[in-house]
Amino acid sequence: MAIRVLLADDHTLVRQGLRALLESKLGFTVVGEADDGREAVQLVEALHPDVVVMDIGMPSLNGLEATAQITSRGSDTRVVILSMYTDEIYIHRALQAGASAYVLKRAVYNELQLAIEAAHRGEKYLSPGISEAVVETYLRAASVSDRLRAYELLTPRQREVLQLITEGHSRQEIAEILCISPKTVARHRENLLTRLGFQDEVELVKFALRVGLFTD
Repeated sequence: MAIRVLLADDHTLVRQGLRALLESKLGFTVVGEADDGREAVQLVEALHPDVVVMDIGMPSLNGLEATAQITSRGSDTRVVILSMYTDEIYIHRALQAGASAYVLKRAVYNELQLAIEAAHRGEKYLSPGISEAVVETYLRAASVSDRLRAYELLTPRQREVLQLITEGHSRQEIAEILCISPKTVARHRENLLTRLGFQDEVELVKFALRVGLFTD
């Protein structure tokens, strides 16, 4: 039976290229496409794909938070992260979020195929382009950088609000996107400032960019 794949990337051309590659091979069926993390989570619930090929830097909800939401809900869907980044912060967060594989975008197609097949079998796969030192650091559960530790202290909802603030959305826009009240958004904003020890949104945005989870 073919492996049912969902593609999540905010670049239409990338999704089209991946679809063409996967559908040119026996054993793969692309069942849907998402252009942001929030849509990816919704489509996983609606379509129940075997594997999601997930980009990291997507608007509204980044790929790492989308992965965490998918895996935390007990879904049988596996996630393969496809990213241009080799930094420890991304790899650590991806694995911690429950991703089954991490593949570099510069990798050859065969790597993605191997990663999808491994994830479908319930195995882990890391692109050979990722340095051994990074892998060993993760496997030893070595200390995480202070900036990543601070980010991990935030609740999933606070991370969503942080991303939307970083993207420049107004309080009303954030409320509409998350289906909550503007007062609740304001409360999350104040909790973010308090927890991270910042004075204003400018510092929040600088922190988000230093963490590096919202660009790709």
